[in-house]
Amino acid sequence: MSPRMKKIVIGGLVAGIVAFGAAQLVPVKGIGSNPPERFKIDAPPEVDAILRRACFDCHSNETRWPLYSRIAPGSWLMARDVTKGRQHLNLSKWDEADDEERVLDMENMWEQVEAGEMPKWFYVYPMHLAARLSDADKAALKAWVDAAKAKAKAKADGDEKPKEKQKDKDE
Repeated sequence: MSPRMKKIVIGGLVAGIVAFGAAQLVPVKGIGSNPPERFKIDAPPEVDAILRRACFDCHSNETRWPLYSRIAPGSWLMARDVTKGRQHLNLSKWDEADDEERVLDMENMWEQVEAGEMPKWFYVYPMHLAARLSDADKAALKAWVDAAKAKAKAKADGDEKPKEKQKDKDE
């Protein structure tokens, strides 16, 4: 390598190290802390374990913030992904939703899982391999969603019958 090329390479390395160091000074809001809201999901233990393993880091207020989440530029990406995930679906705030909205969220969740869109590949690989969903995990989620839909339908059918009886009495 020529002396000129060595200077260019060394200069590039120094500039890269300085830029990386400067990036660490850019604060990221919310990294390392979680909002206080929590909601106990009514799900079998198996499904709860799947949700905690594959969904809660981005879709709840129970995000685990590993050490690398504090190192830029990863911290920027993780903060963005968690913020977007919570905006789309925050399982910690399901107490604010009625049963119908929860079932709709569950159906949307299942559609994303079934299509292979969730959990996101860049979340799973290489740091969260345990978040991969097996066929058994998917079957458990599907059964949970189907049971919730059936329960909501039965409840809705039960709510309509008294209204019909009241209507008949009024006439």
